[in-house]
Amino acid sequence: MSLIVLILGGTQEAAELAKTAINLPNIQVKLSLAGRISQSIISENCRVGGFGGVTGLIKYLQAEKIDLLIDATHPFAAKISDNAAIAAEKLGLPRLMLVRREWEFVTDDKWIEVENIQTAAAILPSLAKRVFLTIGRQELTAFTQVENIWFLMRMIEKPAPDIILPKGLLLLKRGPFDQDLEKQLLDEYNIDTVVSKNSGGDATYGKIIAARELGVKVVMVKRPMLPQGKQVEDVEAALKWIKEF
Repeated sequence: MSLIVLILGGTQEAAELAKTAINLPNIQVKLSLAGRISQSIISENCRVGGFGGVTGLIKYLQAEKIDLLIDATHPFAAKISDNAAIAAEKLGLPRLMLVRREWEFVTDDKWIEVENIQTAAAILPSLAKRVFLTIGRQELTAFTQVENIWFLMRMIEKPAPDIILPKGLLLLKRGPFDQDLEKQLLDEYNIDTVVSKNSGGDATYGKIIAARELGVKVVMVKRPMLPQGKQVEDVEAALKWIKEF
């Protein structure tokens, strides 16, 4: 009898896990993505959109007869991680968190670590004049009232038309980003400060290396606290966990 695994995705690791896990014997994989996607790697078993909170997630898990739940969402997707933890506990489902290792401060880094996006916006006027803002599109509004700063804003998709952008330039690009190109970007736009979430992984670490080599400050937003539960850092370990059942 097959086990049905639900992967809560949105990261490169989630996509890799789903693509690999479908080849495991006696395993059915369902992939859930919160936002828009251009192409599903397992389209017949992929859903897009929210569940409707804990109640909606519980109903989905029951309706689809899910046996294993893997939370491979972005490290800053705290709400869905909390919902997944609560739902899994209520149903007695085995749950795993696939969480990439966070970036760590190294010598020559000029980090200013802050607790959240709002704090990052609040301290910028005392630090910067030209900022490379790399936080995605959903939290741009926190910076719209910041005065006397020019922003270079990079994201994958264009913000909604009703979003008021901070003063500056919008770049729409998808990673990974080479560190040499990141250095050129910081130089070209005379960036003195980078604002980044501590997302971890290799795809966007180039900007951190570039900032270090150029002596550019980095306002680093710490990760939110994750719910308790078993965690692994890579796809291989997640596959091993699935095989244990």
